[in-house]
Parts: sequence; C-alpha cells; structure tokens
Amino acid sequence: MSTVLAITRLSTAQPDFQAQLKRMLAHEVGQDDSIAATVKAILADVRLRGDQAVLEYTARFDHLQVATAAALELPASELKAAHRGLSAQHRDALAGAAERIRVFHEAQRQSSWSITDAHGSTLGQRIAPLDRVGLYVPGGKAAYPSSVLMNALPAKVAGVPEIIMVVPTPGGERNPLVLAAAHLAGVDRVFTVGGAQAVGALAHGTQTIPAVDKIVGPGNAYVAEAKRQVFGKVGIDMIAGPSEILVICDGKTDPDWVAMDLFSQAEHDELAQSILLTPDASYIEQVQASIDRLLPDMPRRAVIEASLRNRGLFILTRSLDEACDIATQIAPEHLEVSTDQPEVWAEKIRHAGAIFMGRYASESIGDYCAGPNHVLPTMQTARFSSPLGVYDFQKRTSLIHVTEAGAQVLGRIASTLAWGENLPAHARAAELRLKN
Repeated sequence: MSTVLAITRLSTAQPDFQAQLKRMLAHEVGQDDSIAATVKAILADVRLRGDQAVLEYTARFDHLQVATAAALELPASELKAAHRGLSAQHRDALAGAAERIRVFHEAQRQSSWSITDAHGSTLGQRIAPLDRVGLYVPGGKAAYPSSVLMNALPAKVAGVPEIIMVVPTPGGERNPLVLAAAHLAGVDRVFTVGGAQAVGALAHGTQTIPAVDKIVGPGNAYVAEAKRQVFGKVGIDMIAGPSEILVICDGKTDPDWVAMDLFSQAEHDELAQSILLTPDASYIEQVQASIDRLLPDMPRRAVIEASLRNRGLFILTRSLDEACDIATQIAPEHLEVSTDQPEVWAEKIRHAGAIFMGRYASESIGDYCAGPNHVLPTMQTARFSSPLGVYDFQKRTSLIHVTEAGAQVLGRIASTLAWGENLPAHARAAELRLKN
C-alpha cells in the first residue's frame, strides 16, 4: 500500500482558520540579492558593449559559440522547415490551438473613438499598437510552444508590426515545436539567445538585436529579475509567481479528475499551490485516496509530492457559498468550479485569473487550446490585474481638439484652477485665447 501523502487540511469552523489560511498562502517572490547583482551587471554590460557582451554570455551560459551576433538569428526558412517537419498530429494540434486563441483575442481588439461636446470641441482616444514587442521563450529541452502562441498571437491581433523572439539553445539544441509555433504565430525575427543578456538586448538594443517597447514571456529567476530591472525602460507583462489552482467542488465530480487537476499545477514546480474547497468532508477523503493511488505513476512525482506536501490545501467549508467567499479572498490564478450550475457559483467569485466552469473544464484545456490567454495573474494579484490580452499590446493616446467657442468656456475654467494652484503661466496660456 502506498504511503499517504500528508496534505494540510483546514476547516472554516476552526477558530484560527484565517490565520492558518494566511500562513499557507504566504509566498513572497523573494529578490535574491546575488541574482539581482548578477543581473544588474549583465544588463549594464549588454547596454555598454552590445553584441560582444551578448556573444560572450551566450558562450558562457549556453555553451553556444558563434563568430557574430548575426549568426544568432534563425532564418525564416528554418522556422518554416520546423513546422513542415512536424508530425501531422502535432501540426494539427498547433493549428487548432492557434485558431482558437486568435479568434478569442480578436474579440478583445479595441477601436479609436471620439465625442463632440456642446461647443463643437472634439475629444477622443486613439488606439494604436506598440511598434515592436519582444517575446522571451524558454529553450533547450524545455518546450513551450503554447507560450509562443499565447504571447505572439494577441500581439499580432493588436497589429504590432514586429515581434522579436529570443530563445536560448543550450549547446545549439533547438526545439522544433517552439520554432514551428513561432512560424505559425507570425513571429518576425528569432534570436538564439537567452537569460538576462537576452532581456538586456531587447530592452536596450544592440548592433544586431533591435530594442523593443515591451517584453513578455516566461523565464527563470534571472529572466524574471532582468524584466523587473528593465521595467520603466520598456514595458513588461508581469512578474509571475508560482502557478496556482483552486478547485471548488460539490463532491459529485470523479475524485480522480480533481486529483489530476491538482497534479497539473503541482507538477510545474515545488512552489506551485493546489487547493480544494468543498463542503463535503467525505469527498476530501476520496480525493486523498485518488492522490495516493495515482501519484506513484506520475513521471514528475517528486515535484508533485513536494508541492502538495508543502503548499497543498484541503479546505472543508460550511457551504458552497462560503467556498466562493474564500475563493474570492484567495484570488487564484486558475479556478475550477466543478459543480452543478457552475455559472451560478462563478458569479459569486470576484477575483480570479481564469474561471473554468463545469466538471469537464479542466485547467489544462485552458493552458493549451480553449482560447483565452494562459498568462494569468498569480499571488492574489487577480484582485487588480488581468490575463494577458490584446489590450497589453495597444496604447491609448488622448485627442483634444478645442474650438474657439470651446476655448471661451474651458479657458476660464482652466485659468481659475491654474491660479488656484499658483501656476500663472498655465493660467495666462488659457487667458490669451479668451476674447475678453
């Protein structure tokens, strides 16, 4: 008989529930001083020496030596060949996912607008795409073609003219799925460079790698720290924390399904968090039994086990209503509502990155092919932030066209407020346009 994996259990009826929940949710994206210092030095070097620094760091960290930075760029023909070389099954899966992602994000596209006031002045907002975006993709043995699609396609839908992708290729190892996804998503240029040096090249530009306006995409601790440090020089998508899943269940879903859904996030890394909320105490026992039976056969058993033991949670609630209240408090990255009438319960939850409704809506479908973006807010930031979308690749410019008649009304208001703020030049600039 397999050893029972001890997962922390809480009940909302216990007097210290909130304190214990807060303790289990606590996770700071720690800023490792040594990583921060290393990244700072790399970014400064890339800003100063450009291509030469990128070449040296690529040789040191990725064991890839080339004579010139131009040799780091992959020709479009190689991306096309990677796509052509895929099995029909992989090609069809990528195409199916890409189409659903594209269609969903097309519904997010915003348009410019204007209004005209009573004095004939026109006020509005111009919506325009960013000029150039950088996409970081993990490389080598790690294959994340889904990240390519989820980051590049919204940018394309937004109308971004140029997408620059960077992907490390340790020892020259190139992942055909990633390259094929880049071809399918319409990525314009691909450079085989990774780490903080890639982020620095995208942020500051080198003689070969063009500077971008925004950097998106996942990476390791050095990449995340580099994005943090270049923010302000360029935009970034987010500083992401460990992956999270929260399942609300009424006790009627096959416990094997829920156990595997909890595994799906736990297998990301040891810091990932998987939580089950249910008013049915016996269902917790059923899911526990499924976990103990299924875990030994999981290829990433050690990672799953560490994640569930250290950060996993079973929470017994008094009702589904209370489960929804707690889910709102937790504001998880992924939330599954595995109940009858899931849309009713989902309406009660105010904060979540993505809500999966019904017993058949596994989080993994959202990761790959449902359509909505899988780049989601973590660590309770769903309280104030949103999934990556087309709007992240568009900027808004205010348009103000004031008529002579409008200036007579607005100028007097502006003048009064400017004098109140003791800014006489502001006041005079408005007054000079008044007729009397």
